[in-house]
Amino acid sequence: MSEETANVQEKKAEAKSEEKDSADLIIDVDEMVKAGVYFGHRKSKRHPKMKPYIFTVKNNVDIIDLQQSAEKLKGALEFLQKIIRDRGKILFVGTRLQAKNSLKDLAEATEMPYVNERWLGGFLTNFQTMLKRIEYFNELQKKKESGEFEKYSKKERIKLDKELKNLEEKFGGVKEIKKLPEALFILDLKKDALAGKEAKRLGIPVVAVCDTNTDPDLSDWPIPANDDAISSIKYILEKVKEAILKAKEK
Repeated sequence: MSEETANVQEKKAEAKSEEKDSADLIIDVDEMVKAGVYFGHRKSKRHPKMKPYIFTVKNNVDIIDLQQSAEKLKGALEFLQKIIRDRGKILFVGTRLQAKNSLKDLAEATEMPYVNERWLGGFLTNFQTMLKRIEYFNELQKKKESGEFEKYSKKERIKLDKELKNLEEKFGGVKEIKKLPEALFILDLKKDALAGKEAKRLGIPVVAVCDTNTDPDLSDWPIPANDDAISSIKYILEKVKEAILKAKEK
């Protein structure tokens, strides 16, 4: 078999795999209704660029067009699957109190880096400096685990433990990151707009949940959806997890 023939067959196999993954992505609008994905914010808070995604207004509250949400979600999931098949990394970002535990669970289940505390300005745009801080955090953690802290005085150990806790909050979810991610998934683009802006500046694709009060232009793959209700958040994160795990099986 020639190298050219082998390459063609490999590409065909990849294409079939992608088609199967896409076919496996079932987005049920009825499930989205049950999860409350369609509830937006009050009309007065609407971002003008979200108008195309509004189905109607009920009791002065924007109702999101779930047909569009389903299409956008499926497209975003297919994109994330491609990143995974190409052995890329997705950085998950979600710092809102009601969502950060669910986001952490998703990231850990898919073995991806995450930020669920405060987004550190410059994390992407000043990445080399951040990497040095992450390396320092990892070294400090190893010293504690090896018992090296015991050689210090009680006062010094308290100081080191406090520093380690602070670094854990900042870098615990990204301690294994070695390079810039191939994509960002942002659970609340309005709250974590800085992450979106940094990614945009560096040309890193952004997949983001966009509620009706959010500027969708900060995202390459906006998903119009309720980013406040736990049920809506969990529905979307579960779909993301399913898609990534399926892509990882290939």
